[in-house]
Amino acid sequence: MLTASSMLDRTIAPPVQPLARVELPAADVQVLPGGARLHTLANDAQPVVRLQVVFRAGKIAESQPGLASLTARMLLEGTTTRTARQIADEVAFYGASLECDAGFDRSTLTLYCLTRHLPTLLPLVLDVLTNPAFPAAELEQLKTRTIQNVRVERKKTSYLASERFNELTFGVDTSYGRAFDSAAYQALTVEEAQAFHQTAYAFSNAEIFLCGDVAAEQELVAAAFRNDTMTAPALNTVVPVAEAAPTATPDRVAVAGSLQASIRMGRRWPSPKHPDTHRLKLLVSVLGGYFGSRLMRNIREDKGLTYGIYASVAPREFGTSLVIGTDVKGESAGFAVSEIEGELRQLQEELIPAEELETVKNYILGKFANELSTVFEQCDKYKNIIFLDLPADYYTQFVQQTESVSAETLRELAREYLTPADMQIVIAGPAGE
Repeated sequence: MLTASSMLDRTIAPPVQPLARVELPAADVQVLPGGARLHTLANDAQPVVRLQVVFRAGKIAESQPGLASLTARMLLEGTTTRTARQIADEVAFYGASLECDAGFDRSTLTLYCLTRHLPTLLPLVLDVLTNPAFPAAELEQLKTRTIQNVRVERKKTSYLASERFNELTFGVDTSYGRAFDSAAYQALTVEEAQAFHQTAYAFSNAEIFLCGDVAAEQELVAAAFRNDTMTAPALNTVVPVAEAAPTATPDRVAVAGSLQASIRMGRRWPSPKHPDTHRLKLLVSVLGGYFGSRLMRNIREDKGLTYGIYASVAPREFGTSLVIGTDVKGESAGFAVSEIEGELRQLQEELIPAEELETVKNYILGKFANELSTVFEQCDKYKNIIFLDLPADYYTQFVQQTESVSAETLRELAREYLTPADMQIVIAGPAGE
């Protein structure tokens, strides 16, 4: 029987325990004869495995706009020995997942499967990577679907605002700022995709990540990617990212018939290697990085202008950006921008109250601890260290600096990085609002 003294008092928050020193599991790294590196993180908690083969074959490496994305997606459209249907059926038969995507910096082929099926599925992975057929009919169908999908997306204010924001922030002629070009994409050929694949998907250009219940399969994977016939000179193409000055007034993208406006604000941001990167992450979280953030309290809870608003940092290998984004009624866009600017100025002028700062610190560290709960998530953190060339103690420093940063330091960082006049502002929505 519960007594008054034994009942839980829900008005009192549970105590918060400090996060212990963080160390990611050590990866076993093998440099294979062809030049690829195999990174293995073994954990037998569950009989599952994730194999990722990553190439520097993203937008920064493409010679023609859209070529990186087209090539990545075509890998699953058939090989010299398997049709697209046969690939899909084989993956489904074993209850596995196989995907290939291209991002700004790299392309990644990802296999999830039960550990016992990895030896059977590994030849399929190699076939997809080394023997793509690039069938002409499937290539044309893929181009048509992609162009149609983009045409649909470009009816959305959120898509148009983000597209224009990237153009202004990084420059229209750079890999990070260049918008999708339907005409250029339609003009891509089988021969161009084949040539890009031959260069960008060489195993000498690969980072291979094997994680999960894989201790017994490590040498099998190493042997599969050790074949020298699948190597080629490493790809060295890197497109520099141009600096872009902020515009004096909001850049407007007119969307006929729209009642909604999408706002994107932000600027170029220090890279993850910057000595203040962890403190800046906390500052951005106070501004708009969680549900109780200042932007959410003001723009959503107090003013009722939106269902949601966020501030986040998008790190890339050659250019990082801060992005503040929200959707509001068209007639409220200007007012919302002024309120966002007011929040920026307040962070520059006033110290963050101790209770608020402690809440955000606990949120960030708790979220981080939760993101390390599986070996796949641990591997994702490890990949960040590899691809962004971060120090081995990056996440230990993250915890230590998050716990120790002061309100005074955050105010100084806000004065340096959150000046409203330094922000690119894009509003996509009704014309004339």
